Amino acid sequence: MGEIGYAWIQNALGAPDFLGKQRARRASVNRIERLEDGGILVPHKLAPEPTLLQHALFALKHEGVRLDLLVSALRRIPPAELVAWVQATPNSIYGRKLGHLWEALHQRRLPGLSDPGVASSYAPMFDPAQYFVGTPQRDARWRIEFNGLGDLHFCPVVRKTPPLMALIAKDILGQAQAFADSVGAAMLERALNWAYLSETEGSFAIEGEAPSADKTARFAALLRRAHEPHPLTEDRLVALQNAAIANPYDQAVQFRTEQNRLQRDGTGATGITYVPPAPELAVELMKGLMHLSNRPPEELDALVHAAVVSFAFVFIHPFMDGNGRLSRYLIHHCLGQSGRLPPQFLLPISVAMKKHEADYLHALTTFSRPARQLCQVSWGGDEHYGYEWAAEADIWFRYMDLSEAATFTLAMAEAALDIHMRQEVEFLGLFDQVKHHINERHDLRGNDLANLIVAIFQNDGTLSHKRRKRYTDRVQAHVLDAIEQAVKRAMQGWPLNEEDNEPEN
Repeated sequence: MGEIGYAWIQNALGAPDFLGKQRARRASVNRIERLEDGGILVPHKLAPEPTLLQHALFALKHEGVRLDLLVSALRRIPPAELVAWVQATPNSIYGRKLGHLWEALHQRRLPGLSDPGVASSYAPMFDPAQYFVGTPQRDARWRIEFNGLGDLHFCPVVRKTPPLMALIAKDILGQAQAFADSVGAAMLERALNWAYLSETEGSFAIEGEAPSADKTARFAALLRRAHEPHPLTEDRLVALQNAAIANPYDQAVQFRTEQNRLQRDGTGATGITYVPPAPELAVELMKGLMHLSNRPPEELDALVHAAVVSFAFVFIHPFMDGNGRLSRYLIHHCLGQSGRLPPQFLLPISVAMKKHEADYLHALTTFSRPARQLCQVSWGGDEHYGYEWAAEADIWFRYMDLSEAATFTLAMAEAALDIHMRQEVEFLGLFDQVKHHINERHDLRGNDLANLIVAIFQNDGTLSHKRRKRYTDRVQAHVLDAIEQAVKRAMQGWPLNEEDNEPEN
């Protein structure tokens, strides 16, 4: 195949394919060419020698930082080989990065290397021009600053891809603040009442569930408290899970202590689509995730932070039930804690997600599909499942790339504001206009008028024959016509007082 760099390392290790299209390969080109899909074409003369060390050095130079593959490779690269490279090129930034990672992973110095002899200035592990980064931690021995979003126990990665940066440039949360300021307090309150209800229904709908009134009220109450200053702890998350789950038998008392799985159509192991990390690892990862949630780097975009916390949570799956619903709640928790939104303001992101389910599935399966290969599941009938994890399976959960998840979350936040919130305010304005117009001319029950305006609006300005028959016993035909005409004219932006005069009751 001619693959090099991280793709070569992945193939050499027999690792699952978390790279997707981000692959480097040899090609008949004169210089390195970067493709729009993330691939890289490399001249044959620049291809590295076929060793883990040389491909790791090449990947660091040309493909950025993939901690999962680098850590896995460093567990197999002979220390003497790395020492020889460092001694020959002590100021190589890529050799220094590998030396720092090797010693941080093994918690000891490279054998036979008392002093790397580095005489260069400090260099970041992650290039801030290419990655969202955290607070740098300096390693004076290698003069490397580890500036990941976490540490080597848990460090999700988000690349600054062109689509993601284009969304960030729109300042979606700044637009939300301006929108809130522009509509007035009374209209905003009405729009937010709709948003809380719709977000609740949307989150349940993603899971294929139509919530009862009790479930709706419970989850909406959670959302209304998302802005309150509560750090995430295990106890706090358990309380949130209990509040989101009505069945007392499914309510947790701690992070899970048994293996969980996601299962779709099909029985037994063949129907399993994702196996989250083993319980002990899940608890460890949750410590890192809670720290990142409670202490986000100052420069980290608030929506990117929310996306990382939300998607990492659902991939870790710390509870036996309720993880998906809570993961979407955590978006609102992070945004509420950020202070970037007006008090009680909520973007109905789950509504947008439901309308873009294929994109949501893509954002999830970018990680979950290759992660499924990390665990061999056997089925002995009923609930008797066995789980055999691949060696070093933990690596892929510790360093998950959430770039696609971040891009999707920002796109849904933009849609939640530009489509759903703005459309709701526009509808409320239309509703008020039509209601006032009809009430000045006709006398009918307030509930009937409200329901008719909504029904006509949702049916593109037309009152269906079935619904017209339903109201014939209490609303006169010419009044039904007047309401229909008023809604239609309002939807088209025409003045309502230009319609034909209707007879008064």
